[in-house]
Amino acid sequence: MTAEPSYSSRSVPRHLARGAVGFGALIGSVALLPLTGPISLLLAPVGLVALRGCPTCWAIGLAQTISMGRLERSCVDGRCELTVAGSRAGGEGPVPQ
Repeated sequence: MTAEPSYSSRSVPRHLARGAVGFGALIGSVALLPLTGPISLLLAPVGLVALRGCPTCWAIGLAQTISMGRLERSCVDGRCELTVAGSRAGGEGPVPQ
């Protein structure tokens, strides 16, 4: 079985910086079009690389980065459960999905 894809970054500030560069480049590529012409469209690939392909993937990665180390997913007999990290010994129940 393969691991699920991870879109997270090493830290929240790093992920937010990637988002600022990515969204800034995408917005700039369209906003600067009247001033610089098609040359501004060269910013679009920069934005897509910074966002790792799509804005939705970046948003998913933000959620993963924020929850990294805080939530654990375990699957037994086809039933998956999301729990707070370390809660099995602490007595806390599963997090509602």
